[in-house]
Amino acid sequence: MKTIGLIGGMSWESSLEYYRIINETVKLELGGLHSAQCLMYSVDFEEIEVLQHENKWDELTNIMLNAAEKLKNGGADFIIICTNTMHKMASDIENKVGIKVVHIAEVTGQKIIEKGMKKVGLLGTKFTMEQDFYKQVLKEKCNIDVIIPDENEREIIHEIIYNELCKGIINEASKENYISIIKILALKGAEGIVLGCTEIPLLIKQEDVNIPVFDTTTIHAISAVEFALDK
Repeated sequence: MKTIGLIGGMSWESSLEYYRIINETVKLELGGLHSAQCLMYSVDFEEIEVLQHENKWDELTNIMLNAAEKLKNGGADFIIICTNTMHKMASDIENKVGIKVVHIAEVTGQKIIEKGMKKVGLLGTKFTMEQDFYKQVLKEKCNIDVIIPDENEREIIHEIIYNELCKGIINEASKENYISIIKILALKGAEGIVLGCTEIPLLIKQEDVNIPVFDTTTIHAISAVEFALDK
């Protein structure tokens, strides 16, 4: 079994889900008392959030490179970044630290392909929805077209992530907002919805909507185990 290196803490609530899913999947695959060989470097999310909203991506990249270097030095065989937004730095980590990053958009894209879908809606932080680093992976590596909510809807999604979900707050009115936005994306031609923030699955479940959703947290965590076990 390879040792998984997790960069977590963004937020710790979703990192907790990663740890749970990874170990449950290892137990399911190997049985007995087996659990994952893993290391986690958990950052201070307050610092990350401030730098994100100040657009200080160079400083954020340095933080991520430092975290990855520590995990590599600690014995990690590969890295998973336990957040969608910070995959903006995934290629920097691979190139500068010299360690494999299992990319959340790539593994999610493979699941979309398996479903035979060509166009999906993307929910996430404004950074993930509006910048190209995530959509480009889905398009160039998986040939999947991505549509995003309009500007006002993106603002709603973003504010709920940072002001509620990252603080562990689950609000029924916010869930209804998300469901309404998902319905609009379906009307615009989305065949499925990527829950492209690791906090969103805390709020939206498949049973809440009639369109297939792709829980990136679960997909990513299971893919990490598959990579660790050479599956």
